[in-house]
Amino acid sequence: MAPLFFKALLEKLNRGFWPYIIILSHTILGTSLVYSTPRSNVAFLVLITSLFSLYYFKTDSRFKIIAGAILALVVIPIVGVRNIFYLEVIFQISVFAALALGLNIVVGFAGLLDLGYVAFYAVGAYLWAFFGSQQYYVLSFAPGTQPSNLPFLLPGDAFYLFIFFAIIVAALTGILLGMPVLRLRGDYLAIVTLGFGEVIRVLANNLDKPLNFTNGPQGITPIQRPSMPQAVADWFNDLFGGIIGHTASIADLYNVMFYLFALLVIIVIIFVTRRLDDSKIGRAWTAVREDETAAIAMGVPLVKMKLAAFAVGASFAGAMGVLLAASRTFISPESFSFMQSIGVLSMVILGGSGSIPGVILGAATVTILNLQILQGFSLYLSELRQSDAIIPIINFAWRDLSTQLDPAKYQRLLFGLILILMMIFRPAGLIPAKRRKRKLASDTATAEK
Repeated sequence: MAPLFFKALLEKLNRGFWPYIIILSHTILGTSLVYSTPRSNVAFLVLITSLFSLYYFKTDSRFKIIAGAILALVVIPIVGVRNIFYLEVIFQISVFAALALGLNIVVGFAGLLDLGYVAFYAVGAYLWAFFGSQQYYVLSFAPGTQPSNLPFLLPGDAFYLFIFFAIIVAALTGILLGMPVLRLRGDYLAIVTLGFGEVIRVLANNLDKPLNFTNGPQGITPIQRPSMPQAVADWFNDLFGGIIGHTASIADLYNVMFYLFALLVIIVIIFVTRRLDDSKIGRAWTAVREDETAAIAMGVPLVKMKLAAFAVGASFAGAMGVLLAASRTFISPESFSFMQSIGVLSMVILGGSGSIPGVILGAATVTILNLQILQGFSLYLSELRQSDAIIPIINFAWRDLSTQLDPAKYQRLLFGLILILMMIFRPAGLIPAKRRKRKLASDTATAEK
């Protein structure tokens, strides 16, 4: 009875002026909580979830656009500069949301299981890292021995050009990956793509000899950023300095700038993905995902559609790789491990394979769980270990708690449990795709008969 009661209550609240009141109240409450308690994880979660109340409740589209723009372009940058950790979390959510949207095309739309998706991310990152740093001039030097006064090969503003360049290079890399594996499907395709991802990581780890292209495991640094005029910093501080409570530095503004870049990339990806999903290409991908043999019989060009899925998905990852390299000014092979690919895949499955809002929600859930909840719980336990606190009932001293019980060490176990529970209780994901939802309903009805 309880689920039916809450469902009926939500349906009533989703009519008339109630959605507008709920969205405004949620946004104002989250903003005021984060502004008054800038180090509270609960306050941050209240603010972030206002984006999903904006998505869920039915309101006028113009109201949603205006409210979303104010929240994303004004509120989040202000609270982010006030507490830079919040902006870092939001930037990470944006990066992984873009990666998950790209992988969603390969896995969710075309049904091709790709376990090496992070390789395309590495291609974009190393492309800008090589040309946007001093690495070109140190090809003949051993790692760690190059002089420190070498010039940069390209100016920092070439970053804008390399976003588009990385899209092309990553798409071509996706086609090169797709060509040898077109005859594979299922587990065999997953194994080959896993190997491709590991090949890219191992190459990045070992291409420091005989010519030093990647600087090996030490990574490449410094990597240039696009220029930030002082006039921009002065304008931002004049406009928002009183609200923030302190003067924003150039480093703070760079964080805001890269967050806005990531947001712009996500908007472009969503637009392209929605257009593709409603096109002949999207319907062809759906046919390939459901039954390749039937798709071929109906005239779907299987080779072209698979290559198109790999190319489009890879291009999104390449663009975000350039963004990562410029924002961090340092990259190394450790940033592109196999577990990163598994993490992005878990975001797609958790949110809902084939669902654009579901994938974004999955990326936000996993990132917040990683960066805030688990790490915050680990820090709390660390503080308890350093104190003389005792659990009264069992008379156990917190300082005797083993460090092996650190929650951050068990994040993969937690993700595994979450995915198992999702497959049992909500196999279509948190926000299922419409096609997937209809298919599961049809399968359930058939099973009941």
